[in-house]
Amino acid sequence: MDKSIQHAYNATDRSYLAFLKRDIHQLAVQTGFSGQRLAEIDLIVAELSSNLIKHAGGGEILVRPLGDTTVYGLELLSIDNGPGMSNPTRMMEDGMSTTNTLGHGLGSIRRLSDFFDLYTLPNWGTVALSRIYLPGIHPPQGKPARIGTLLLPKTGEKVCGDGYAVKYAANQLHIFLADGLGHGPEAEAATQLAIRTFTASASTSPVTILREIHQAVLKTRGLVGTVGILDMQAGQWKFCGIGNITTRLCNLNLQDIPKTFMSYNGILGGNLPRTMNEQVAPYLRGQTLIMASDGLKSRWDTNRFVAVRSHDPAVLAAALHKDFSRKTDDTSVLIVQTT
Repeated sequence: MDKSIQHAYNATDRSYLAFLKRDIHQLAVQTGFSGQRLAEIDLIVAELSSNLIKHAGGGEILVRPLGDTTVYGLELLSIDNGPGMSNPTRMMEDGMSTTNTLGHGLGSIRRLSDFFDLYTLPNWGTVALSRIYLPGIHPPQGKPARIGTLLLPKTGEKVCGDGYAVKYAANQLHIFLADGLGHGPEAEAATQLAIRTFTASASTSPVTILREIHQAVLKTRGLVGTVGILDMQAGQWKFCGIGNITTRLCNLNLQDIPKTFMSYNGILGGNLPRTMNEQVAPYLRGQTLIMASDGLKSRWDTNRFVAVRSHDPAVLAAALHKDFSRKTDDTSVLIVQTT
């Protein structure tokens, strides 16, 4: 069970909901849930899916286990292009509804979730985020940044050729986003080997790490990728990328013009420029860094997402997917919000 890949379900027809609920129930069992908590997850899924049909004319649910080496919970994202809500806080009060139903749905989801977030705009749609943790297990705390990710394989594929990695060192955050050439198992193999090399590297230079990855993946299909290092003690970001990974850094307001970091032409495991230099930017609290593969359309932007900075970064990743995914390739988004 790959703990980073989201499983996507289109909730566009009531006849599909039984399959959706059964599949997510089985994933929750595999994650380790049982008894009352499993029944509560079933209720959350039922409410999310029925809300998509009743209020938004359908939508999408993304689900995945939470955790890297240790699984600690389940994450559910509900995404739609419906009418949105003008007063989401009031709509989460029991008894409120925009239809003739009782309107307990959003309130129930919030109560049953260990973490719940809702982002909605009139005439845009809604993203609802629910995280449920295994009993007695709590998510990692005390990190210097909030991380949000999205990782979806191309429709019809069981594995994803995109991938990401995040690791913490002394006063540093190291991040890596990769896109294996093409899609399917060979693309996944190249990306996973690159991720293992990145994770094992002791270097604090993005250029050096990329060269290490290049050597490690010479016998694979190859990939493109970008390494970023946030050094809080030095007060700076360092980046270097090969190929078409888009990297943008926003300060405080996502509606401001972001700084875009250009990658070098080439392929990791294929051909690298002889000379590569790191790009540097100042580190500030309240920054939002967004990395995305070409699974998103090239002209993606964040201007329409008013006040999304106050929400969990996974919500922003879902919003970018909702509005800009090509749906014809693997898709990955890695977001870092400095705190």
